[in-house]
Amino acid sequence: MIVLGLSGALGHDPSAALLIDGEIVAAAEEERFVREKHAQGRMPLESARYCLEAAGIRPVDVDAVAFPYAPVSLLGPGRWHYAARHWYAPDRALDALFNGNRRFRRNRRRVHEAGAALGIDWDRTVFRPVLHHLAHASSAYHLSGFDRRTAILSIDGKGEYATTFLGVGEGGVIEGRKEFYDPDSLPGAYGAMTEYLGFDMLDGEYKVMGMAPYGRADACDLSGLVRRTGRGFRVNTRLLNTVGLRRYREDGRGRYFGRALVRRLGPPRRGDAADEPYVHYAAAMQELYEECCLVLLDRWLSDVLAETGHIVLAGGGALNVKLNQRILARPDVEALFVQPAAGDSGTALGAATYVAAEGGDRLGRMEHVFLGPAFDTDACERAVRQRVGVACRRLSAVVGDTADLLAAGKPVAWFQGRMEFGPRALGARSILGCPSVAGIADRINAQIKYRERWRPFCPSILDRVAPDIIGTDHPAPFMTVTFDVTEAWRRRIPEVVHADGTARVQVVERRWNPRYYDLMEALEARTGNAAVLNTSLNRRGEPIVCTPDDALTMFLGCDLEFLVMEDLLVTKT
Repeated sequence: MIVLGLSGALGHDPSAALLIDGEIVAAAEEERFVREKHAQGRMPLESARYCLEAAGIRPVDVDAVAFPYAPVSLLGPGRWHYAARHWYAPDRALDALFNGNRRFRRNRRRVHEAGAALGIDWDRTVFRPVLHHLAHASSAYHLSGFDRRTAILSIDGKGEYATTFLGVGEGGVIEGRKEFYDPDSLPGAYGAMTEYLGFDMLDGEYKVMGMAPYGRADACDLSGLVRRTGRGFRVNTRLLNTVGLRRYREDGRGRYFGRALVRRLGPPRRGDAADEPYVHYAAAMQELYEECCLVLLDRWLSDVLAETGHIVLAGGGALNVKLNQRILARPDVEALFVQPAAGDSGTALGAATYVAAEGGDRLGRMEHVFLGPAFDTDACERAVRQRVGVACRRLSAVVGDTADLLAAGKPVAWFQGRMEFGPRALGARSILGCPSVAGIADRINAQIKYRERWRPFCPSILDRVAPDIIGTDHPAPFMTVTFDVTEAWRRRIPEVVHADGTARVQVVERRWNPRYYDLMEALEARTGNAAVLNTSLNRRGEPIVCTPDDALTMFLGCDLEFLVMEDLLVTKT
């Protein structure tokens, strides 16, 4: 069965994924091709074209187009809950009841138009809408490789109406147990606080997470933002997740937090400093989010965890690596899988896996994310020859020469193989540094990434040393969990250890990225440490690079001195 997954229903992070007989052949985000962060308001035309071309599939041969947005019945609780909780905004409440599937109808039309532009034959190809949170759940459960009863948590800002899905996977079938509905959204509340703290929603939540260790959760009281109930939680919509007249407005723009929040906490944060009292607000919001999520697991999934200890996570809220660390540390958790593209870009994949599983295709564990375009050395060299201000030469010892640069304290842009799918650079489109070189993180922040100085960088480490560094051999291939770094290694690789002694680690196996593995071994031979600082190959506010031309544009627009593209070493003239 050939299934093309397309996402983009919620106006951001459109993507495409292609499955053939249950195998993920290609997947990519639209932003990488159109060079616009989150590609807001677009459909995934370029990413879908790439997926079809990479697989050698004609559009007319696609059996099903899966889309992670579906109609919601008025007989269910979602639309009624939304209407009741938005009583103070009657236009929204009435719209949910009397025209509650208008977004689905609009999206269905857009998918059919996009399909026609791609060359899909709608007389042959089936259009399969999948509920948003079922798509998230499938992207984690069906690709986890778990063959035992599995707890499922899908948590994000909002799908159609649901914000949180708790369920069980068994025998390839997903069964829902509990859903929560807009405006009761924990990631939505976290996002609204992200906006209050001076960052953009959908892009700045990880900055709040990075700021939190600099504050004290007990220095302020945010308990009134979200009230815990016997069955879950309830967001105070006078403070967060606000709409209409309750919203705080500034510069003619309504925010997702209320005027009442500003009266309570003071003016919203401005600037790049991690200062008081805002660091305490970040710490308190992080703690509140973690505690509420853990209570949900206790209330709805504790029996499954007690039985098998297996749990999977997806949704934008599952990108909160500090929460994931606490989940993995639970005594009733034995194995955790977090979908690496946990945000809405991953729903294209999840919708496709759901339809494929329903159709009887066998799905295996998602072992890597190298699913995007690749370019050989000749293609890279042609791109360099068309540029002014750069020169290149072919290296006979790519790994050794790059390790020499890193050991000498030089940051290196690393462009190799197929591009990653998802928000993390994992050794294909990366900027690398030596984590034992003092000041390398500050240098990359100030001269290359142009981002806040207090944000941490993360390490890639070799699988054979992971237990020594993080004290566990639990799989961690995708940078989706933080771990406490052992005391000895905090001293050895200080540039990738955060203020709280943790690191968001990628554990690298040779079979999925042999050149990257060899590079770390070469760096180990020079420094004694089988670890490398790894951050995404992009500048602040830009998507990760896709093509050699993108890499050169980024290279020329910052203070990087060295770019290694396949077998080429590129320098500035």
